[in-house]
Amino acid sequence: MLEGLHPNRPTHVMRLATSERAARATTDVIGEMFDPAETAVAAFEAEDGRTWLLEAYFASPPDEDAVRAMIRPVIGTEADRAVFEAIAQKDWVAASLEGLKPVRAGRFLVHGSHDRHTRAANDLAIEIEAALAFGTGHHGTTRGCLLALVDELKRRRPARVLDVGTGTGILAFAAAKAVRRRVVAGDIDPVAIAVARDNARANGVAPWLDLYVGPGIRSGSAARTRHFDLVFANILARPLKRLAPDLARVAAPGGTLVLSGLLARDVPGVLSAYRAQGFALAKRRDLEGWAALTLKRGGAAARPVGR
Repeated sequence: MLEGLHPNRPTHVMRLATSERAARATTDVIGEMFDPAETAVAAFEAEDGRTWLLEAYFASPPDEDAVRAMIRPVIGTEADRAVFEAIAQKDWVAASLEGLKPVRAGRFLVHGSHDRHTRAANDLAIEIEAALAFGTGHHGTTRGCLLALVDELKRRRPARVLDVGTGTGILAFAAAKAVRRRVVAGDIDPVAIAVARDNARANGVAPWLDLYVGPGIRSGSAARTRHFDLVFANILARPLKRLAPDLARVAAPGGTLVLSGLLARDVPGVLSAYRAQGFALAKRRDLEGWAALTLKRGGAAARPVGR
């Protein structure tokens, strides 16, 4: 499954049933040509095992003819079968809940209220509902970061954690539940932070969260040189590359960076940006078409893993 990060308030969707090759090619084109803050694309295998379903979400009404013209050189006349529809916010929230199952990463369990019964006594459970901000945990990027946190906790308990682009707050909540220390978390979208604040109260971690609205580390609590033992940035390739000097600056001397929101083709460019800041790949996970990278200062690159 390949999945994009949905815009916070999608108004329109394009749908197309096609082949795996065409779905992947269209995902690449739309991902390259549109602003990721305004448009996102998802492609996944249908139940018949042959057809792939592609959905592209837009924050404003798209130029349908222009979109078809953009993808026609890649998939030919199949572009003419693409269907565009307007969607309501309430439809997006409801659709986001359909079929969601609990997601486990070590002791961490991310679930909706309808799956509370799946929690075990020793789970670090995080209850998240679909909302007008990205992040229910049912996504390879988020699970990859949670598994990286599991790895980090086996090695040590980070005392100072930063989550850049927190969305609904899952990674910040997981760190707070595990280390029982204050976690700094920010997002450029005020809607996301409002949702994260509500979620923090619902999950009993509000006293451990220092939330801010702003791009990158633009906050007094985040912009602290050589301060954070663990930094999450589950965003997208372009902003990750731009943030490389800032994230390197706030990471403690023995700090760990966990980066995600990356397609496989994005990894070399992101690694190059962070190598220039003195970081090397310690571990890579590929889940559902997305890569999550754990970086340390210096060291040698490690082999990728799948889970």
